[in-house]
Amino acid sequence: MANNRGATTLKRKRRAANPMREYDALPKELRVWMAGAVLPWRAGSVQAAYGRALARTGDADLALAELDRVQAALVAKDAGRIWGQTHPAADL
Repeated sequence: MANNRGATTLKRKRRAANPMREYDALPKELRVWMAGAVLPWRAGSVQAAYGRALARTGDADLALAELDRVQAALVAKDAGRIWGQTHPAADL
């Protein structure tokens, strides 16, 4: 394996920006969430998804819970495609 992405259907893109600078610019609660994320999220993607969820819910905790739901759906989608629908994560 040439990189740490493993087997996933996530798209690959080269970025001109500095990913660590983008990460450092995030609010603390998003940096903490990203540190425990199971997928290789981009800081801009997390900030955009969080912003949409926060605008919809008006509550930071509910917005973070929405990020958890989005991530679980992406993991379930990948698990089903990579390991088949019988994999436990495909049911999430």
